[in-house]
Amino acid sequence: MKLEQIYTGCLAQGAYYIESDGEAVVIDPLRETKPYIERAKSSGAKIKYVLETHFHADFVSGHQELAEKTGAKIVYGPGAKTKYDIVEAGEGDVFEVGKLKFELLHTPGHTLESSCYLMYDEEGKPHAIFSGDTLFIGDVGRPDLAIKSDLTREDLAGMLYDSLRNKIMRLPDDIIVYPAHGAGSACGKNMSSETSDTLGNQKQTNYALAEDLSKEDFIKEVTCGIMPPPQYFAKNAQLNKSGVKSLDEILEKGTRALSADEFKNYINNNALVLDVRTADEYAEGSIPGSLFIGIDGSFAPWVGALIAELDTPILLITPEGREEEAVTRLSRVGYDNTLGYLKGGINSWVESGEEIQTINRIDAETFAGSYENIEQPVDVRKPGEYDTSHVEGSPLKPLDFITDWQDEYPREMHLTLYCRGGYRSMIAASILKSRGYQGVTDVIGGFNQIKQTGMKIVSDSEVIK
Repeated sequence: MKLEQIYTGCLAQGAYYIESDGEAVVIDPLRETKPYIERAKSSGAKIKYVLETHFHADFVSGHQELAEKTGAKIVYGPGAKTKYDIVEAGEGDVFEVGKLKFELLHTPGHTLESSCYLMYDEEGKPHAIFSGDTLFIGDVGRPDLAIKSDLTREDLAGMLYDSLRNKIMRLPDDIIVYPAHGAGSACGKNMSSETSDTLGNQKQTNYALAEDLSKEDFIKEVTCGIMPPPQYFAKNAQLNKSGVKSLDEILEKGTRALSADEFKNYINNNALVLDVRTADEYAEGSIPGSLFIGIDGSFAPWVGALIAELDTPILLITPEGREEEAVTRLSRVGYDNTLGYLKGGINSWVESGEEIQTINRIDAETFAGSYENIEQPVDVRKPGEYDTSHVEGSPLKPLDFITDWQDEYPREMHLTLYCRGGYRSMIAASILKSRGYQGVTDVIGGFNQIKQTGMKIVSDSEVIK
């Protein structure tokens, strides 16, 4: 038996490739099919099934294209309805892959069709459970992504409680839990950075599996403090139900090298310029009106949170040699309308006679020394980070909701932005700049560096220093 977790840090997502006796199964695959097909080809195995734990909301699955290229059957749990062929499996259905068996356990709660797959090893012993977004390491899936007119998130949380206790907690303690996500995913609240664990250890350490936890208290806990889901979640879930275009076609179009003149023509026709270089490079010189979201960060989730329409025509400014990577990562969250990238990068733009913009930046010491004279400091981190510790007098304005709060400040006001390390604040600066805020300053190194200056740092209840 070969079992491999293929973990993608940007999405905090775990896909799985399992092989036995010349046959293979892929569980919760990402959009690009090449990694799975190459693994099967290298060992002469045939991919027999693509098992989906639910309709994913945070990424577009590669299940349909993988099935088309390999002949594999796509399996979903009860109630899953799609516009393409699937096996809609029922509780207890078993799928054989070589000498392994995968039993479907219907575990509604995160979504109605959510299911886990219990894997029996080649000796017939329960070995692992692929728990999707039902059970994470240290947490459980959020219950607010599949609300119908007759179901509240409290209803779904109650279903999740029953699923955990009636289906998962009764399994042997020594089986391994392989979830679909880890820390950093918006599909839960407080996931561990660990990406697998024994069920027995989770029973001891995961609050949601505590034996003395009542259903009422479970519902309160899992529904408390959930940030609203990113706007792209519902759109990705719908794509996973209806089907998507071939990634090969998207890459062919999106990786075209465009001259500065071609680039300008697309801009004049309302294409969005997405600059994925580093914050330092963007600040030194970028195309006016462009949006910065660095590829070396939580790139795809921030694209999904901040670019409203999936069909937005996108032009890329990329580090050399990373064009295909950028297009691929955009496609993972459903942004398939990339038109190409600027050949020669920002230098070719300057050489063509076009203007560039810069972003004013200061270091943490300068921020601390001039704090009393700063017109408007803005903390763009998340509420949990802010509540733990923040600069006294700096209001919380999360990047996630920049469109909601931007008009609180006049466009002639000077805003000094910071986040934890400088990634999100530069994203915010680029957005505000593109929307007419000319007085924008970014704090280099963010709150991590500000804490080292001796400034007065407070939590939501007390002074820290």
